Amino acid sequence: MDIIELSVEFAYEEQPYFIYPSLIVLENKELALVDTGYPGFLPLIESAIEQKGYDIGQLKYIVITHYDDDHIGALHDFKEKYPWVTVISSEREAVYISGEEKSERLEQAEALLAQMPEEQKAFGQSFVELLTRLRHIPVDQTVRDGEWLFGGACKVMATPGHTSGHISLYLPELDSVITGDAAYSEANGTELLVANPQYCLDLPQAEKSLELLKSLKAKHYYCYHGGSLHI
Repeated sequence: MDIIELSVEFAYEEQPYFIYPSLIVLENKELALVDTGYPGFLPLIESAIEQKGYDIGQLKYIVITHYDDDHIGALHDFKEKYPWVTVISSEREAVYISGEEKSERLEQAEALLAQMPEEQKAFGQSFVELLTRLRHIPVDQTVRDGEWLFGGACKVMATPGHTSGHISLYLPELDSVITGDAAYSEANGTELLVANPQYCLDLPQAEKSLELLKSLKAKHYYCYHGGSLHI
């Protein structure tokens, strides 16, 4: 078993940006992808997997840490192209991913838009529209805090704060944690911080979740933003 960090580069406002989805290589060579990038990122992530020498046809699972446009954006495209893939999320996030309920992020964005000064409203409106356009699919398997995935190799950890149903993954055999947006690795790779605190739905809870992840004292933390931290 192994964890492969996928470095996915894209341009935003003519500047280079990166996200770092994680690919779990299971004992039977099946693959589990953690989070799917922004809408339209299917080809970028396929390419990143292939560049690491893995066959995208072996993709068996997609784990979604939480509902945000940069984490579920390409999920519909993945499921449409690879219909055999099992989509996994927490129970709380599943109702947003499926479209059964309006997501917390969209509610937050709409509330912020109503309070924005006029010069910022165009940006706020575009973000609301982006969230509204996200395509939904049913979640195949929901998980709770403390459950084990992949034959007992991966422990689900509830890490709320960024969103209320956010999960992270602990792989003790690899002494590794896949954090999603529960943690951010700063540029010099020496410290874990709360990811995007300005977007946290509950910042004090996010800080508690970060401390929980730190308390594991893992050797490897794979962060979606900022990349991995190896201690």
